[in-house]
Amino acid sequence: MALTQLLTRAEEGIQAPSVTVEVHISNGLPAFSIVGLPEAAVRESRDRVRSAIINSGFEFPVRKIIVNLAPADLPKEGGRYDLAIALGILASSKQLRSTHLQQYEFFAELALSGELRPVSGLVPALINCQQQGRKVILAQANQAEASFINRLETGLAENLAQVCQFFNGGEELPSVATGQSVSAILYELDLAEVLGQTQAKRALEIAAAGNHHLLMMGPPGTGKSMLAQRLNTILPEMDQQQALQTLSIHSISNNASIDLNNWKKRPFRSPHHTVSGVALVGGGSQPKPGEISLAHNGILFLDELTEFDRKTIEVLREPLETGKINISRAARQATFPAAFQLIAAMNPCPGNCESIQTCSCSHQQLSRYKNKLSAPLLDRIDIQIELPRLDKNELLNQKIHQQESSATVRQRVSHAREVQLARQGCLNGQMNNQQIEDICQLDKTSQLLLTRAIDKLKLSARSYHRLLKLARSIADLAGKESISVSCISEAINYRRSPLSERGS
Repeated sequence: MALTQLLTRAEEGIQAPSVTVEVHISNGLPAFSIVGLPEAAVRESRDRVRSAIINSGFEFPVRKIIVNLAPADLPKEGGRYDLAIALGILASSKQLRSTHLQQYEFFAELALSGELRPVSGLVPALINCQQQGRKVILAQANQAEASFINRLETGLAENLAQVCQFFNGGEELPSVATGQSVSAILYELDLAEVLGQTQAKRALEIAAAGNHHLLMMGPPGTGKSMLAQRLNTILPEMDQQQALQTLSIHSISNNASIDLNNWKKRPFRSPHHTVSGVALVGGGSQPKPGEISLAHNGILFLDELTEFDRKTIEVLREPLETGKINISRAARQATFPAAFQLIAAMNPCPGNCESIQTCSCSHQQLSRYKNKLSAPLLDRIDIQIELPRLDKNELLNQKIHQQESSATVRQRVSHAREVQLARQGCLNGQMNNQQIEDICQLDKTSQLLLTRAIDKLKLSARSYHRLLKLARSIADLAGKESISVSCISEAINYRRSPLSERGS
């Protein structure tokens, strides 16, 4: 009798719990069983492993083989366990030296020929291996994901025979050059391409500096989408930890690709207004991340906000506050990070009116239009502005080279963010109530102005705190130590929702 144990990892959300592959070969009628809550793809590995071992020049044991994937209550899915199972069988049958097997974790699917095929959702497992100081062996095709994990010892192989030769004292497996350097991110868009709209550009800069949510309202053709698409050009690139977390989410998603050339560029997601609630927040029988998680550390842009189903956009309320989403199903639960920055755009009314003040739609039409958005959702959007249509003379006199570039604005935004992180360890939009009380203190004049605004605009407690955070971001951009009256006044103007200016 022989027992061999190897290590690999399962896929559970963005977690990668450790899985011990136990292979036991004993006398008895020939059989090959896999236990430990395997899904169909894992059960089918019996045929892949058997053919791969034979086609790699080894003998498949004609005895009773039991493979246990521990822990038994953790669901196992996919072909990532193939390599570990095959090596366990070869080690238990004394065809492979087991001396160094315990130092490695194995991730690869086997072809019938013995070739190693890549597996998906690998980044979380590699991050956990690096944190625990373990070595890994992967398929050659997975080297791109491994190259972004610093201080990770990795061996790459093309087939099962190459891995066996290594453990039997043969040639070393080629390694991955980890900690890949990333050149400066090149942006295809630039803020200078947006003509006019000085107030909207100012609001976009403040939103970027403090990680505030933004709603733009205006008639078609005023530049709402152009501004939203250029927000990530004025945001600083993600740091290593943020980039790896975002990379992990995209790695486990079935519908998202990883831009390995610009992996520190903040994600920009813009789902169509016909998107379902599950596609937006994530879900499924085997929970997968949705658009809000794919926008983690980046931007979620909802164009034509009022065209979205109300029930769909209402699901944003919880993640806007908590920065995460909990998916619960009968058999599976998962938690995905969702610290995104919401940018939304909409027309002022159902007609083609220039603005909400000059709207000629009937009271009933406007009321139905406004009711597509709930007050609690609007309450969570820090900046709400109206974009006017550009005058033709102003449009013709504008020149792109006279507009401020994204690089110039990005420098100011980056400096303001550095100040916030040094002061409170997070961005202003992410401050809790205790941090707001400590950092957003006002003088008497500012307090009086804010009190009047609360009464006139009927602000909720949430709106009050968001207004203070917004004023703090305005002060940080101006390089002020404290919040001045002008900062409070500008913040109040951004909190005056255009939707409340005509009718109710």
